[in-house]
Amino acid sequence: MTSHPAGWTATELAQAAASRQLELYYQPLVDLRNNRIVGAEALLRWRHPSLGLLPPGQFIPLAESSGLMPAIGTWVLCEACRQMRKWQALAWQPFRLAVNVSASQVGPMFDAEIQRVLTDADLPAECLEIELTESVAFGNPALFATFDALRALGVHFAADDFGTGYSCLQHLKCCPITTLKIDQSFVARLPDDTRDQCIVRAVIQLAHGLGMEVVAEGVETPDSLAWLRQAGCDTVQGFLFAKPMPAATFASFVNQWRNTTMNVNEPSTACCVCCKEIPLDAAFTPEGAEYVEHFCGLECYQRFQARAITATETSAKPSACDSPPSGGG
Repeated sequence: MTSHPAGWTATELAQAAASRQLELYYQPLVDLRNNRIVGAEALLRWRHPSLGLLPPGQFIPLAESSGLMPAIGTWVLCEACRQMRKWQALAWQPFRLAVNVSASQVGPMFDAEIQRVLTDADLPAECLEIELTESVAFGNPALFATFDALRALGVHFAADDFGTGYSCLQHLKCCPITTLKIDQSFVARLPDDTRDQCIVRAVIQLAHGLGMEVVAEGVETPDSLAWLRQAGCDTVQGFLFAKPMPAATFASFVNQWRNTTMNVNEPSTACCVCCKEIPLDAAFTPEGAEYVEHFCGLECYQRFQARAITATETSAKPSACDSPPSGGG
């Protein structure tokens, strides 16, 4: 029986899928040209009954090795498309949902499977973006016709974690990829690492030259964001804006974002819309602290709390009206 180093087995994972322990979380994609949320990436989580919320890296290898990945991957596609159909009623336009697809899901009938999922969800094809690793996207030219058929319907394709795998530029020219996603390993040290600067600039220029969009993954600091904007990157995602969140929370987040003017480049303010929507006195409550730190990260929460302290000190200063009347005759 196939087991994971942590101790659980393929049987447990199959039972988890059957008992709805698998969940999708969503991380926003922000267009740097207008600061709008223009999409989301659907990310799989396992709400383990004893270990809590597990990221995919802790169970996807087991799913792949045990043969469960095709079934789990199909569920992810169906669930993501159903959720996207619900969000369409909120008039988030433009908005696209990116879903990761594994190598075990991609075959000669892949286009028929995607069409079935879209039909069942009553979702327009242009609302879906399929994320493929470089090895899957470019590793089998025989699948290009399958990808072409889906692209003709309006489905978008993204090469995920670009720069970390094996890519043939000839295949990049032939495969119907619409988006290159720059891996966070090239983004994390921007703008300090000059080699990463060169690589990211080259990818942006290459993608734009081929008519593709560019997404930078793992953006966590205002300095990285400012550099990417200056370099011409189209879209970004990362903890600077928000951690992945459940569907209901994500909907609230997007609605708040669309109603709020934000400037994540200003280091003296909160870097995230969540912080701006929370009353400053919430910084001193466990619920407020947990909310901000969860969605924005510790650094953002510390700035948020500092603003709250400053506001409290300012409001505590006595005014002229508070002074006792001077004695006089």
